[in-house]
Amino acid sequence: MLARRDIPSPIGTLVALADDALRALQFPRATPHTPPADRSDPDAKRLLDLVQRQLDDYFAGTRRTFDLPLAPRGTPFQRAVWDALREIPFGTTLSYGALARRLGRPDAARAVGAANGANPIAIIIPCHRVSNAAGDLHGYGGGLGRKRWLLDHEQAIPALVAPALPAT
Repeated sequence: MLARRDIPSPIGTLVALADDALRALQFPRATPHTPPADRSDPDAKRLLDLVQRQLDDYFAGTRRTFDLPLAPRGTPFQRAVWDALREIPFGTTLSYGALARRLGRPDAARAVGAANGANPIAIIIPCHRVSNAAGDLHGYGGGLGRKRWLLDHEQAIPALVAPALPAT
């Protein structure tokens, strides 16, 4: 049985579904048939606590990557796209075509876009970091305003700078 948690965020409530791994993280309008909140499974509750802490850190600007067990359900191609999305660095964007080329499928930009749109785990699998070939925002399950907010948020976080080595 999936456990559910409604997680408040600066861009609205997110609905997290988990069992032994995170299965979905979506905005409520994108999750019409989610189960009621069920915190009876202690392992799922611990995972949802961790998801909430890591999202809180992300929104506070202190986390750039997520360390969570993920198990999105999809076709092998969709899962390959979702894995590739996780490789897009924090604060950067990539076009659908560039992502298709990274996957060795240069003619599959539309299929990549469809897989991107089917991503069940928003933010953590950063589908918001993909734009069209012109660099314009295009499609986002949570709405373009949220996509713009997420991109602006990531751009506003100072780049990590390696400390200077001491002079010898």
